[in-house]
Amino acid sequence: MEIGKFVKTMSEFRTFEELECWKAGRELRVWASVKAKTFPKEERFVLCSQLNRAARSITANIAEGYGRFHYQENIQFCRQSRGSAYEVLDHLITACDEGYIREEILAEGRDLIETAVKLINGYVRYLEKQKSK
Repeated sequence: MEIGKFVKTMSEFRTFEELECWKAGRELRVWASVKAKTFPKEERFVLCSQLNRAARSITANIAEGYGRFHYQENIQFCRQSRGSAYEVLDHLITACDEGYIREEILAEGRDLIETAVKLINGYVRYLEKQKSK
């Protein structure tokens, strides 16, 4: 599936796990979890926790929105998911500023976030079109 273009219609998706935006969010979540494990022990219950919760929120909100009966509710959960993706970026910038990750790792995170956000935006556009029909 291309960014911003959905080959299937909503009724053809059997589960949120088939959504490309959810798959991209999952990739970001797994990646962030691995990186958080490299942070110093004193950040375990602060920055690591915040990073992991924000990353988990990306996929959780997409899944919850998918389970709603109205397009507008689904769209709102996707917007929250997008916000969580940017929260992950802020936590990664903090980690870089504190010297916990290198600039290259931050750039890698930015790429994953950009992909996830583009796919979320495409899904939102699709939902808005479906809603207006």
